[in-house]
Amino acid sequence: MAVNKIEIALKNALRKAVVDLKYVDDMDLDKIVIEIPKDKDHGDYSTNLAMQLTRVLRRNPREIANEIVDALDKDAAQIEKVEIAGPGFINLFLKKTAMTSVINEVLEENEHYGCSQYGNGIKYNVEFVSANPTGDLHLGHAKGAAVGDCICRIMSAAGYDVTREYYINDAGNQMKNLAVSLYYRYLELFNIKKELPEDGYHGKDIIDIAKNLKEEVGDKYVDCDEQEALSYFRKQGCNHELQKIKDILNEYRVSYDVWFSETSLYEEDKVVPTIQKLKDKGYTYEKDNALWFKSTEFDDDKDRVLIKSDGSYTYLTPDIAYHLNKLDRGYEYLVDLLGADHHGYINRMKAAIQALGYNADQLNIDIMQMVRMVENGEVVKMSKRTGNAVTIKDLIEDIGVDAARYFFVSKAASSPFDFDLGLAKSKSNENPVYYAQYAHARMCSILAQAKKTDILVSNHFELLNNPKEIELVKHINEFRNEIIESAKARAPHKIANYIQKLAQLFHSFYNDCYVIDKENIELSAQRLALVKATQITLKNALNLIGVSAPEKM
Repeated sequence: MAVNKIEIALKNALRKAVVDLKYVDDMDLDKIVIEIPKDKDHGDYSTNLAMQLTRVLRRNPREIANEIVDALDKDAAQIEKVEIAGPGFINLFLKKTAMTSVINEVLEENEHYGCSQYGNGIKYNVEFVSANPTGDLHLGHAKGAAVGDCICRIMSAAGYDVTREYYINDAGNQMKNLAVSLYYRYLELFNIKKELPEDGYHGKDIIDIAKNLKEEVGDKYVDCDEQEALSYFRKQGCNHELQKIKDILNEYRVSYDVWFSETSLYEEDKVVPTIQKLKDKGYTYEKDNALWFKSTEFDDDKDRVLIKSDGSYTYLTPDIAYHLNKLDRGYEYLVDLLGADHHGYINRMKAAIQALGYNADQLNIDIMQMVRMVENGEVVKMSKRTGNAVTIKDLIEDIGVDAARYFFVSKAASSPFDFDLGLAKSKSNENPVYYAQYAHARMCSILAQAKKTDILVSNHFELLNNPKEIELVKHINEFRNEIIESAKARAPHKIANYIQKLAQLFHSFYNDCYVIDKENIELSAQRLALVKATQITLKNALNLIGVSAPEKM
């Protein structure tokens, strides 16, 4: 669906022409395809409508194109001329005033420019990161956090009602190991030696938490019942680790609306009724003393165990209860962002929600491929600071939040990605973050300079007819559509691509067009309006991917 005014006017004119010609009784605007040609000689916009109608009318597309052109109300759509090309493409050249009218739109809407109601308030729950609260967030989480947060920002701008959710895995074996590790480290502070389990947590952060807890509670848990102690250390360990996660994500400009505890599924008795629902619907059976889910009835490659022969749940069982809980909370669609090793998870979870009475397409699982850190051609695996895996904290300290976020969303999340640390730190046009931010700073500098010379921003633009000006205006006009396309595909890299092209078109315009010319105040004022509109659009686009727009560099 096109939402910019120029495209809607063109589509309306084309629809009216084919209805007046009695080719069709009516035509959905979304079915009329309009594109910006790569070659400027092929018009401002182009449509293949005549070829589309060939199937219906069974006639030569060039003949159809000629008749459509004759029937077009060119004035209503502000069309200056039309040409027919190739097998029947209709190339549309617009009056310059039609193109430049978007400048006032941007200036009026300011920070809201680009937003639309396309999503119509459809309720989405987007769950991302959801790392166990047992240690620092690493590279994979850094990518998931950046991509997930950007998806939420972009979908919100496109008019969807988005809830950001973090699922706290606080009920599994890893939390038991955390509790034991913390308890034993606490006892060590009282010279009571305990051997940490092999799969326990041996990091310095556990020792630090133990010291803090000793200061808070003294020797209270030295001689008490072990289960009571473990329950306390489990809760405290989870709270401390979770707060660390919240703090670093906050620094990384990522926030959540809901922090959902896995433990609450058991406390609020959500798991047993979920299993019962599957039983009642006939989608379970018993074999080898275990309870199985008939997931193959919904295209999974094999049935899945829900309750093992020892009576414990598989990890799938609480996950099914959790997804049912989300749908029961009224979300129309769920999005899970998961790592590259979760491909097999997709079919079994879609099978589960179908078995529970929902549609498979209500659950969208986006798989994110691995990231490799590269510096000077070498793969970086370890943190210089700690000797462990590279964390979000390392990344922020090394290259800053802007570069980290921009690089993670600059490529499709489903593609493996080499993150070039050297490039991210460089202050050159090859660094896409620097290139975009420098363009913004340059725009701010031009606007500040104009203020000193008392040149005001114009509200009419009849003097803007340089091809570089028109190309820039055209790209600004595409911003709203770009947000919608990016939201629909959950593809933040489309916005990063948009930013790069906007910066490139601006630099090209600036090199070709003298903006502040005291000898030609009127042209300066009109060009200044274009600079201001570009600056607003660029800032809004950078904000969608959580990157700052500096006024000076």
